[in-house]
Amino acid sequence: MASDSGKKLFVGPRFRRIRQQLGLSQTQMAEGLEISPSYINLIERNQRPVTAQLLLRLAETYDLDLRDLATADEDRFFAELNEIFSDPLFRQIDVPKQELRDLAELCPGVTHSLQRLYAAYTEARRGETLVAAQMADREGTQFEANPIERVRELIEANRNYFPELETAAENLRDELNVAPDALFAALSERLREKHSVVTRIMPVDVMRETLRRFDRHRRQLLISELVDGAGRTFQLAFQIALAECGPAIEGIVSKVGPLDDTARRLYRITLANYYAAAAMMPYAAFHAAAEALSYDVHVLAQRFNAGFEQVCHRLTTLQRPNARGVPFFLLRVDNAGNVSKRFSSGTFPFSKFGGTCPLWNVHSTFDTPDRLLKQVIELPDGTRYFSIAQMVRRPVAPHPQPQPRFAIGLGCEIRHAAKLVYATGMDLEKAEGTPIGVNCRLCERENCSQRAEPPITRSLILDENTRRVSSFAFSNAREL
Repeated sequence: MASDSGKKLFVGPRFRRIRQQLGLSQTQMAEGLEISPSYINLIERNQRPVTAQLLLRLAETYDLDLRDLATADEDRFFAELNEIFSDPLFRQIDVPKQELRDLAELCPGVTHSLQRLYAAYTEARRGETLVAAQMADREGTQFEANPIERVRELIEANRNYFPELETAAENLRDELNVAPDALFAALSERLREKHSVVTRIMPVDVMRETLRRFDRHRRQLLISELVDGAGRTFQLAFQIALAECGPAIEGIVSKVGPLDDTARRLYRITLANYYAAAAMMPYAAFHAAAEALSYDVHVLAQRFNAGFEQVCHRLTTLQRPNARGVPFFLLRVDNAGNVSKRFSSGTFPFSKFGGTCPLWNVHSTFDTPDRLLKQVIELPDGTRYFSIAQMVRRPVAPHPQPQPRFAIGLGCEIRHAAKLVYATGMDLEKAEGTPIGVNCRLCERENCSQRAEPPITRSLILDENTRRVSSFAFSNAREL
């Protein structure tokens, strides 16, 4: 992105994205900004800069936060493209990093298509979906390689923020007008009075492996006694989302275009979950409390009668224009390192096709289950982040089943960390960052004792006469 004395910016693709999100044509936006349609066209093609005056007029006319022109999407797209082109499949193609960054910024649609194509290729290469792809092709249906990844892409495309559901959830809380500790009873009563649904907490020997079940014929919502208070409230709010927010949810889903049945169902469930969290932690009240409490997760959990993971997840959704929170990223892993949840309203480059770095202390929480850990981490490109991590227990399991445990990592770019209570007293500029990588297959740091495999961009060096700190030695030159 070029600039002229800090007053002019070439942000054409991002300008076009904002216009399209507002549902405006170039002519309509030109009328609102009192400029010519041809000027809008030149801006979007990066043939004219955006002046500071025009940026201010844009923000005022359409009630936008100028951070909408930030590079969060481009940084994320660049990280994903870099991961794709590090694959040995492209070993004979030397694509400069700058070309990948240009592609991410100027052609986000092409970038998205490459991501989906590579995801389908990866799944087929593993032999997991080749038959399904052939069957779908014969039947003339759309092939979705991985519905979970597809839904994650949709959430990322919306920056993990859905204003229609936020408004609906705030309206619900205004109607109920109850304190958080009375929300379960109020939601239960609403289900009974408005939808003729009775809520029942059931013993584990009746529910067995099920935590929640809606009996459509008997009009009963059954919740296992193993679910804690915050979880019970969440399940009631989820049921209300299905009962009252169907049109809003369908409206969001319909904007996506064709989806296979699995991805469509998963997206609906994800959006209903979003509504449930928004009902428990209404946007305006939650955002104000988060700012006032310096994002103290435990106090927020107490105030809103929610769980640690619920609060952390909710913090990643604070993207309302003119009322934004810290742009957090969130990760949930089990003690084997499997990633079951990841969200980012910032620029953290999560890997789509691998795990996480073992040097990130989110993995250490299993050794210190009652402690919240904090850490400054630094990626190979020098970008620094501040993160907190804590182990959480999911609904308990009857003996002798293993008790489910997960680690939650919540973080942000180091420039935002001063707003967090967890960074109080730290000199963030001088704090030493733990050097981590996105994951082993993409990290090119040498002499890492935790390395599980060599980077796919380097040649493995084998020497029976030498044993290094790392189990893998590799060349300094990239493979072409």
